[in-house]
Amino acid sequence: MYKHLFFDLDHTLWDFDRNSAECIAELFDTFRLTEAGIASAEEFSRHFIAINHQLWADYDKNLIEHSYIRQHRFPMVFRALGIDESAVQADLNAEYLKLLPYKSHLLESAREILDYLAGRYTMHIITNGFADIQATKMNSSAIAHYFTNVVTSENANAKKPDSLVFQYAMEISGTTAKDSLMIGDNYEADILGAKSVGLDTVFYNPQGKVVDDKPTYDIRHWKELMAIL
Repeated sequence: MYKHLFFDLDHTLWDFDRNSAECIAELFDTFRLTEAGIASAEEFSRHFIAINHQLWADYDKNLIEHSYIRQHRFPMVFRALGIDESAVQADLNAEYLKLLPYKSHLLESAREILDYLAGRYTMHIITNGFADIQATKMNSSAIAHYFTNVVTSENANAKKPDSLVFQYAMEISGTTAKDSLMIGDNYEADILGAKSVGLDTVFYNPQGKVVDDKPTYDIRHWKELMAIL
């Protein structure tokens, strides 16, 4: 039924939260953040992940730019922890961005499903992440070879859920909506965005979120995709 599969990367295949938590733990020690008044690496990570998620959601809605995320996320974490943001070392975000792409954890069964699909379908990535960082993530986790095209907001001049990014992805991949399937964890960016151009969709939904505008398929675990494809 399908010939081309388009995957999101972060939170869909690449385990952003686990990889980010590892980075935060390393930064906590390197920058001696107990001296700034942060009780533990776990507390630091919990606040960072929540704030980073919200900033990326705002970015998807065109409320902020990429640069805003990089500049403001760590000061926002410090403020959320009740610590003067002047305690944020200038190179904290730079060091985070150095460490993060080299983490290699994938979500459970992600590699198994990619192995299952390889050779059966032509696979691509559509991501709103930074192009250089996403490329390093894919190489570090040894999944780059599965994908023919990696579409980012930079090379598409648009970002999910804008219909233009999906149209661009199909154009460079030489496919059409009827032959393609979009797979992702972000309901607004991945699912609603893809549906706007007529793509069938798989909502990777491990938490079982209830949504109004149903995707074509709703799965809790990657192995469920084998029954579809």
